[in-house]
Amino acid sequence: MRLLEMTRSQRRPPRARPSGGRPSAGAVRAPADGERSGHVPVLAAELLELIDPHPGQTVIDCTFGDGGHAQLLARRLGPTGTLVAIDRDPVAERRFEALAPEMACSTRFIRAGYAEGLELLLTEGLRADAAYFDLGMSSMQVDTRERGFSYSYLAPLDMRMDPEQQLTAREIVRDSDERGLARMLRDFGEERHANAIARAIVRQRAKAPIETTLELVDTINSAIPAPARFAGGHPAKRVFQALRIAVNDELGQLDRALPLAWRLLREGGVLAGISFHSLEDRRVKRFLADRARGCICPPDLPVCACGREPQAALITRRSVVPGADEIARNPRAASARLRAARKLTDGGDLQ
Repeated sequence: MRLLEMTRSQRRPPRARPSGGRPSAGAVRAPADGERSGHVPVLAAELLELIDPHPGQTVIDCTFGDGGHAQLLARRLGPTGTLVAIDRDPVAERRFEALAPEMACSTRFIRAGYAEGLELLLTEGLRADAAYFDLGMSSMQVDTRERGFSYSYLAPLDMRMDPEQQLTAREIVRDSDERGLARMLRDFGEERHANAIARAIVRQRAKAPIETTLELVDTINSAIPAPARFAGGHPAKRVFQALRIAVNDELGQLDRALPLAWRLLREGGVLAGISFHSLEDRRVKRFLADRARGCICPPDLPVCACGREPQAALITRRSVVPGADEIARNPRAASARLRAARKLTDGGDLQ
């Protein structure tokens, strides 16, 4: 675990506003200062409604990214509130440093994976009123071509969210055996052609190293039947997802982070997660459902013997999805799923 420097900032005195009235503190507007060109926070209004932050509260943004959600939350928290932001990407850290002086609340940044960042907050004894995850890669990562997250641009096979870590996608493609590659593509990409693609990668790298995104795309295309290449999106989509998850240990991070975030919440606090594929969504759904579950005794027992009480109340029985208008404005939002639950009791957290 490597935790880089933490920064704190205090709210800068507000600048004079042009005449014509001031928007309400909780208003969610069209893309403005919560967004920059190319970045649109997904399900922003819905997240704000579910968390319902109040002045003076403490909120943890476990995946700061470009800061779109954080800026909207900060308006609600006000000068007596605190926003703690976590991200392992140095670009996110620089974005935070640019935004923090203008935020409406006190802020703090922890550069680390969200599991490690939450562990640090637990050791400090922090208690939060809400925590949320915006999972997967951020727009700034996929749009920075040289980082290799996109199958649409020529770039080195990298895909690291923390560029200081050693493992890259290139090394996985170069060093994994055929069986390991196929298992990764099935488990992390839910790729139906996993065996054929793994075989093609091994065959191709025996001729020449696979060094770039487009070399990998060509290899994938060679392994997939022609009809399948033109159905269900780009043929490399699931392979790139699997590699990115493997490089950054995204599912392992999430499995460790969810119980840590839950333990940090005060009674009445809200935990929310925005997911973009089923592997993430199932984990968030299962975690929240387990804490909302009461008695686990066999149904034929006349009296409860386990004594288990629900720790959570689900705020969303089903996942919240973007509306047609949001998808039209931001096609990347189409696969997003938002779930949330409120903590009912501050004791006896499940591990």
